[in-house]
Amino acid sequence: MAQLYFYYSAMNAGKSTTLLQSAFNYQERGMEPVILTAAIDDRAGVGKVSSRIGLQADAHIFDENKDVFALIQSLNQDKKRHCVLVDECQFLSKEQVMQLTDVVDELGIPVLCYGLRNDFRGELFTGSQYLLAWADKLVELKTVCHCGRKANHVLRTDENGDAIADGNQVEIGGNNRYESVCRKHYKAALNMGR
Repeated sequence: MAQLYFYYSAMNAGKSTTLLQSAFNYQERGMEPVILTAAIDDRAGVGKVSSRIGLQADAHIFDENKDVFALIQSLNQDKKRHCVLVDECQFLSKEQVMQLTDVVDELGIPVLCYGLRNDFRGELFTGSQYLLAWADKLVELKTVCHCGRKANHVLRTDENGDAIADGNQVEIGGNNRYESVCRKHYKAALNMGR
């Protein structure tokens, strides 16, 4: 029975690596996955899912206007699709999350979404908010803070490495702009303690 999965974490937990491994597992068995990624994330090139360890795959892109149900339905009519893998799912809209529930419920195709739970301000991304509410399975992928604790927050830093508390929710970047930290060090970096 198909289900909607949300694999979430802070940055550098291996979300894209896990997605690419899942795609490989399906392909190795002669099955056809659909890989989607956010158009806004062009760090490896538009329409590419790439991991820090060098794995990469082509992907269909989505932006805020893409009807992901229609895309997957069309692809499935051309050739049977066995799963949908969504990278950078935090950038999905509420409507797109609901469309993915329709992919599961109406088309019977499992959907595995991978993304950040919260932004650098400690607030949920829209896609993550609705995946937390609507996913059948929630799976936390873990990474570690510099202190060894589980990192569950992301700090955005400026060119001097100082934490930033304000700004646009979305600013594409990697290790040069973001650091995954535990709650204690997140609060300390932003002077949020007592």
